[in-house]
Amino acid sequence: MTLEQLRQQIDELDNEMLEILNKRMEVVKHVGELKKTTQTVIYRPEREKQIIDRLAEMSQGLLTRPAIEAIYLEIFAVSRNLELPERIAYLGPEGSFTHQAAESRFGAMSDYLPLPSIRSVFESVDTGRARFGVVPIENNLEGIVKETIDLLNETDLKIVAEVVIPVHFTFATKAEKLSDIKRIYSKDIAFGQCEKFLNEYFNGKDEEFFVQVDSTSKAAKLASQDEQSAAVCSHIAAKLFDVPILFDNIQDSSQNRTRFFIIGKDFVNQKSEKDKTTIIAKLPDDGKPGTLVRFLQEFENRGINLVKIESRPVKEGETFNFWFLMEFDGYFLDENVQHIMKKHESDIKWLGSYVKMV
Repeated sequence: MTLEQLRQQIDELDNEMLEILNKRMEVVKHVGELKKTTQTVIYRPEREKQIIDRLAEMSQGLLTRPAIEAIYLEIFAVSRNLELPERIAYLGPEGSFTHQAAESRFGAMSDYLPLPSIRSVFESVDTGRARFGVVPIENNLEGIVKETIDLLNETDLKIVAEVVIPVHFTFATKAEKLSDIKRIYSKDIAFGQCEKFLNEYFNGKDEEFFVQVDSTSKAAKLASQDEQSAAVCSHIAAKLFDVPILFDNIQDSSQNRTRFFIIGKDFVNQKSEKDKTTIIAKLPDDGKPGTLVRFLQEFENRGINLVKIESRPVKEGETFNFWFLMEFDGYFLDENVQHIMKKHESDIKWLGSYVKMV
């Protein structure tokens, strides 16, 4: 078969897919109308996961689960925007890894609002200026983001979903050759996480060669304006500022992952087959030894798997008291979970139950 014949086959298949997608969107439109009359929430992460799980299991061809997920998350995002346009606030700037996390769930068509701080993202969602917010919660190499869990404690916003993305850095430049590069822009943490690559290709360069800036997004922007420079930045930043990527995945560790929370107001997920619940526990200061141990023992007694516990200072009074952010497997309405939550109703703040990704 000739190349022209193969291309004709692809065109015919594209025509069929377009027709099917338009039919799908017609059904989505009716779903949106029904949801409006019943005031049902548009974004349903557990339903999206069910679809991806089903399609990945039935796939007999070359499409892997990650490929199916990438395609359908974009389809879901387009569908949601047909049902109800969404504004998404995220910790900026544009081209940041938080921006990448937001786009991975809400697609390219959503209205994005980059904000300068995690607090401003929370405030934007709380006041209704944005439907959802995307904020970092932890990195598997750097640890927890304290400001995020403090704000979960201070506000009444809920966790809608968690998103985990690999932290991959690219080397982007408009220079024709490496020898033409006179400076490299990036953030200090990005330089540190790509040290092996930089030592291999730019060993012996003066400190002035490596220019530290506020963000990897700014690095990409500067590299787009300076043809004798390069940027160590995210893939989305290079794409955003139209800087050609010379090398991809230049980070030292392939295991670098960041987890993000999607936050919303008055949001409750439906139960899925695999849920995680996050709570804040403020245990009574009764002065009795073993108060925390006895509380944790209740989870084991009820067969609940605790996956995370982080302590934070109460910041009231002169004593050293703490509250705890806790995560465990299960849905908040499960009988074993409800037993603990009702028993400690005055000590527990429920932050959300959502589809477990890690």
